[in-house]
Amino acid sequence: VQLQASGGGLVQAGGSLRLSCAASARSFSSYTLGWFRQAPGKEREFVAAIRWSGGTVYYGDSVKGRFAISRDIAKNTVYLQMNSLKPEDTAAYYCAADRVIASSVYRGVNYDYWGQGTLVTVSS
Repeated sequence: VQLQASGGGLVQAGGSLRLSCAASARSFSSYTLGWFRQAPGKEREFVAAIRWSGGTVYYGDSVKGRFAISRDIAKNTVYLQMNSLKPEDTAAYYCAADRVIASSVYRGVNYDYWGQGTLVTVSS
């Protein structure tokens, strides 16, 4: 499985960005696709995840109500729409894929595949 993240950039506080993660695999039916972020000097943080089959979504507390994760099954792509961005959202954002549907979506160690990061910088 290969994951290609894109869409990062520089935005002012209050602005929006949409990240994309293009995924390649034979079948994603049992997968969970997630987004994590890591700011300099901080631990990796769960942002959002979506079950490929059924579309159940999960969010980290710090982004609830501002971010939305979605998927396009035909394009094998997961999106992270980020609204009302804050300077504390500045981080490298990574997409990841978990093969095991029963595992906790919140823990990065449960994910089997990772894409390269895309940098999001929010200026105040």
